[in-house]
Amino acid sequence: MDGIAEDRLYGGDTSRSKPGFFDRENTVAGPNFNRWLVPTAALAIHLCIGMAYGFSVFWLPMANLVAGADPVACADISFFQALTTTSCNWAVSHVTYTFGIFIAMLGISAALWGAWLEHAGPRKAGAIAALCWGGGMILGGVGVMTHQLWLLYLGCGVLGGIGQGLGYITPVSTLIKWFPDRRGMATGFAIMGYGGGAMVGAPLAVWLMSYLSADGAAGVAMTLVVMGVIYFFVMMAGALGFRVPPNGWKPEGWEPPKGQQANAMITHGHVHLKKAWKTKQFWLIWSVLFLNVTAGIAVISMASPMLQDVFGGALVGIKDSAVALTEAQKAAVVAAAAGLVGLISLFNSVGRLFWASLSDKLGRKNTYLTFFVLGIALYCLLPTWGHMGMAGMFVISICIILSMYGGGFATVPAYLADIFGTQMVGAIHGRLLTAWTAAGLVGPVVIALIREVQLDAGIEPALVYDRTLYIMAGLLVLGLICNALVRPVDSSLHMTDEELARERMLQRDNGISSKAKTAARGAFGLTGVLAWLAVGVPFMVGLYIAIAKAAALF
Repeated sequence: MDGIAEDRLYGGDTSRSKPGFFDRENTVAGPNFNRWLVPTAALAIHLCIGMAYGFSVFWLPMANLVAGADPVACADISFFQALTTTSCNWAVSHVTYTFGIFIAMLGISAALWGAWLEHAGPRKAGAIAALCWGGGMILGGVGVMTHQLWLLYLGCGVLGGIGQGLGYITPVSTLIKWFPDRRGMATGFAIMGYGGGAMVGAPLAVWLMSYLSADGAAGVAMTLVVMGVIYFFVMMAGALGFRVPPNGWKPEGWEPPKGQQANAMITHGHVHLKKAWKTKQFWLIWSVLFLNVTAGIAVISMASPMLQDVFGGALVGIKDSAVALTEAQKAAVVAAAAGLVGLISLFNSVGRLFWASLSDKLGRKNTYLTFFVLGIALYCLLPTWGHMGMAGMFVISICIILSMYGGGFATVPAYLADIFGTQMVGAIHGRLLTAWTAAGLVGPVVIALIREVQLDAGIEPALVYDRTLYIMAGLLVLGLICNALVRPVDSSLHMTDEELARERMLQRDNGISSKAKTAARGAFGLTGVLAWLAVGVPFMVGLYIAIAKAAALF
């Protein structure tokens, strides 16, 4: 059947227009391309949007922009008045809503436009993500400059959140198709970038605020604008660097496992998005991600204050809790807690690549089994380490937990590809990210509520941490059960040959390409070295800063 007949059969336009520069057809790899360039394009995007985790460095400066604000007149300012006031400072709680907005928009945009992304290709989607995230930060900077909170929400929150969603899922499908032999490792590289974005971006933001303004106030606006411009160009470079493999391409010398060597949990068919999200497998994996993220958020939110409250002076060698600490000792305790935050960032990032790569050997289901079994044990042991005064074991446990928190994000795209096939994995992953949005919005509220109920009941503050951690361990038990119930999708749900042909036709990629055997056989070369240095050097600088902060613990 020729292309025109297929277009008529599926109701498409028979007059094919010439593809534009950003269209998927113009990103098909040639013979001299090397697949190891694709992770660098993915890292360029994820290192930028990963600054979402580092936005906390802006909250306090944003809350002190109006130098001559009248504390009496501004004491009872409402949220709606705060949206447009230029005479009163914003409350920290007001500006932190920005984080909630872009986490919400991340899930919504990924769910809404995931299917479009599969057809449009990574170059176009990455370019739009660059416009939204970079442009959103610039618009947010204008909002700070004019002291219009609604404009900050619209720029960094809504527009930036759309850039987050599109940027997050853009590389997933492409990487999985380039690395069918190492699905976990491939997505681990990209999503490691998201975890490491704050390690790079937060110190840059702090330096820029200091450089651009002596008091750190007016500098916030220009910092957002400057970083928005930087992120736009870096993400655009990543988008332009994407290439997709021709249909039927395989790594040289690799063949899909067959017979007894094949993993029963890895399908050889493809499930369409419209069917995939209605299956029990989708909602079980959705629950697995939701529960893992919710429990991880609890540890992230409690780790630093818990270290200070439970161990206190013991961190600086004062064993007797009755002894009052000097100001210098209190500062050392705070520095130790900040060091733990640095370690959390480090293990959250590096754990993504480690666990996702390990999942290629263990299998995705067994990797999540490890997360939950080991996580349950560690969550239950954290209170014990506190009561026994074993700060070292406490810190080690926190680091392992946070590595698995990040690993859960990095492993789930390959899990979806195993269960639903690779054809629409980007779109399915986009729908699944609503679990992250739900956990990011609901999790902190539930954790705060659990804490408040216990304090109101007269439970000692130190014991409140204990019970919260035990409850989180209970959530991991539920996640363990959900993961155990995941089974391969019934073959009746797989796309038929005609449905698959139609889907590939929408990508202008129907039929086995004649270029499949010769594409992407180029050498790594100088281009590869320069590309990896471009993303590797900033990441290593961020890594060094995180380790330097963590040194205060020791």
